[in-house]
Amino acid sequence: MSIADLLVRPARAADDAALLEIDHGTWSPEASPGTRPDRERDPVFFREQHGGPEGFLVAELDGVVVGYVALHPAGDLATHAHVRIIDGLGVLPASRGRGVGEALVRGAVERARAEGAAKVTLRVLGTNPTARRLYERCGFGVEGVLVGEFVIDGSPVDDVWMALHLDR
Repeated sequence: MSIADLLVRPARAADDAALLEIDHGTWSPEASPGTRPDRERDPVFFREQHGGPEGFLVAELDGVVVGYVALHPAGDLATHAHVRIIDGLGVLPASRGRGVGEALVRGAVERARAEGAAKVTLRVLGTNPTARRLYERCGFGVEGVLVGEFVIDGSPVDDVWMALHLDR
């Protein structure tokens, strides 16, 4: 499979099972402060937690969903309507290192821009330098660090806030 064959598209309800598999297969304590996703939960989780399939873009290689990115408004206030947040990104291990994650992040940024957003934010754990480098390649910069915000496996872990300003 070539990255030229990569398709980034809006998610569909039928993608839920694939998204659940990606979420479960990519979880690690270096990437998430939460608990491992339950493989047995109903795939409708994605629709309930993120406002429906329209809150996701997926990456397909040869018709197989290999990654996703979740993007939605950062809050409910009218004064915050110009901000979108990426609050989930997953790429199957076999497809990593091939530009899938970068294509998903860039797709999310373009969607945010098309929606009239001026800023895209995200959070990444200090224990995940690979993800941080990906976001930096896509133009994101650190806006703040909540030092020791989480305790994972008995150790304090920083919560790094990053953003990309679309109006600059």
